[in-house]
Parts: sequence; C-alpha cells; structure tokens
Amino acid sequence: MKVLIVSGIWPPDVGGPASHAPEVAEMLLARGHEVEVVTTADRAPAPEAYPVHWASRSLPRGVRHARAVQLIATAARRADVVYSTGMVGRSALGSALVRAPIVQKLTSDPTYERSIRYGLYGGDLDSFQRVGGVRVRVLRSARNLALRRASRILIPSESLRGLAAAWGIRSERIEVLPNPVEAPATLGEREELRRRHGFEGPTLVFAGRLSVQKAVDVALDALTRLEGLDLVLAGDGPDADQLRALAGELGLDGRARFLGPQPRSTVFELLRAGDAVVLPSKWENFPHVLVEALAVGTPVIATAAGGVTEIVRDGENGLLVPPEDPEALAAAIRRYFDDAALRERLRAAAPASVARFSPERIYGRLEELLRETAQA
Repeated sequence: MKVLIVSGIWPPDVGGPASHAPEVAEMLLARGHEVEVVTTADRAPAPEAYPVHWASRSLPRGVRHARAVQLIATAARRADVVYSTGMVGRSALGSALVRAPIVQKLTSDPTYERSIRYGLYGGDLDSFQRVGGVRVRVLRSARNLALRRASRILIPSESLRGLAAAWGIRSERIEVLPNPVEAPATLGEREELRRRHGFEGPTLVFAGRLSVQKAVDVALDALTRLEGLDLVLAGDGPDADQLRALAGELGLDGRARFLGPQPRSTVFELLRAGDAVVLPSKWENFPHVLVEALAVGTPVIATAAGGVTEIVRDGENGLLVPPEDPEALAAAIRRYFDDAALRERLRAAAPASVARFSPERIYGRLEELLRETAQA
C-alpha cells in the first residue's frame, strides 16, 4: 500500500501532529508500506527514509496554500490513500484533484482554530459552536465541504466526536481512535534525569505549544501563589515571547525556565524527571502529552477541558481543576505537594491508566482503516 501523509507541522515543530505523523510514517514503513509526506516548514526538514515534501512558511499565505495543494495532488496521484492529520481544506482539495481517497484525522474544530488565528473569537471550543457571524459561517461551510471529501474521519476523543456529529457528519463515517503512546524503553532512572536537567527541588513540567489554547499564563499566575516550586517549560509557539515577558513581570525569573523546542526524547526525559506535569489549557481535544506523562509514571495536574477527562481521572492518576482559574490550579498543586501519600498513589497508578493506548492496538486499527479506504 502506498500512503501519503499530510501534516501541517513536522519536527522540529512542537505539537501532537508533529509527533504523530512521523510515528505513523515509521509504523507504515515497518509494516512494509510505502510512504510520502507533505508538510509545511520554516526550512528543509531533516532527511528521512521516505520523501518529505514541504511548502515554505515564508511564502505569502495564499501562495503557500496553493503550493501545499500542488504538492498534495502530485504525491496523492502516486498514493493508494491519503492520511491527513492537518491542512484539512488543502488535503481535501489536493486529493480531490486526482480523485485519491482520503482518511482525515481531526484534532480540533478547524473553523475554531482559524477563528482564533484570525482574531474572530477568543473563548473556548464549546462556546464557539454557538457563535454566528458571516465570516464564521463561511469558515464553517468550507470546513463541512472539506470533510465531506473524507471517506473516514478519525477523532481522538469522545468529546470532539460529539461536536463533529453536530456539524452534520454521519456517525458511520466517524471513528474515535486515540493517539498511541509507548514510553522509551531506555529512559533511565528518575533521579538521574533530574540531575541531568538541573531539577533541584519540587518541579512541575509543561510540554507543548506556547499558544493561547494552552493558557500557560494561568500556570505562571498560579506559580506566583506558591513558594519553593519551579516550572520547566519545553516548547515554542506564537505566545513564547509574551509569556517569557510575563514571567519576568511576575517576578518568576529563575523559577519559570523556558527551554524552547526540544527533541521528543528529551521531552520524555523531562516528563519523567518532573514531580508532576501541568496542563492549564482553556480547551483540549486529546492532549498527547498527558498520555506520555502518565506512561512514564508522572501524575498530571490539568484542567477538565474536552478530552482531558477521558485520560485523567481526578484523584486516581492526576488532579483536575476548572479552566482559567489560577487559584484553583494553585490549590491543586499545593494539595499535591503537601500530601506525600497522594503523590505516591497517583504515581503508582499512572502507567497502568494509559495501557489502553498501546501502539500495537491503535496503529493496527489505523492500518486496517487505511487499507479498507484504499480498496473501497
């Protein structure tokens, strides 16, 4: 089977699709399939065992989009099936031009993401579903048109499935398929990793995009309400400079360490080394980093947003708090560090709580779906 993978981001970018798409490529190669990739990038991606075609982000938006469509159509002509993890509209158009079947993975509402990016809306994902306006309606129509092109739509969480069903997508075309996670076999001992990364006292870890969705400002605010605690942040994004400046304004120099984007192997080390992983997001679909943290035995303190509640069970493998509430987040962190028995109980339960996300089961089903679509 020849598979074209489309992803809006690719290593060294930070984010779920930048981890998921290369993993899928490696899985398909290992199972004897041929792979090509189309993505966007700031510079030429590192060489892989398969072709990675890219549209430069330095191009003007319309030109960049047209270039991506051209690359997708050209590669899709050689493929049996397209697996798109992003660039929904461009994937639909590029595959349609050559009549290639497509399986679309959704990690959020594309209309919502674009409305945030264009400054049309600033609230949460659920509330956005009730927002009107001409531009939003146009974006929704474009989303629905693109999704009608997909033979199957894969969604990582039940919460997003509910939203997608409300858009008019027939239930038989949707399948909930979470992202798989497998902790590195040679990760090393936690104390060794703490020394390697300079963790000297109680330390929280955040890993992900520094964007409005992740609400890192809430975590920084919560940190000002706590003493003797550090926060290490791995990742980059559009709000990186603003958040570094905010940390300085809040007097958190030395307590909030911004590491910038890190290789995935290093992110796993940081997750393992931390006392807990924090995710203060305003909205989420299925945050990969939480499954990764739990897989390496580190409890999480997160907001009860979207698919988070399908991963984290409050008081069992982590703690949950309401979104956009720094005092509630600080209280949960304080409770966690004040109760040694709670910490140990959550840590002990963490790995088993995500065993259902094993790559063998999930990637086996993905391969099956791609084959079915290619042969339809």
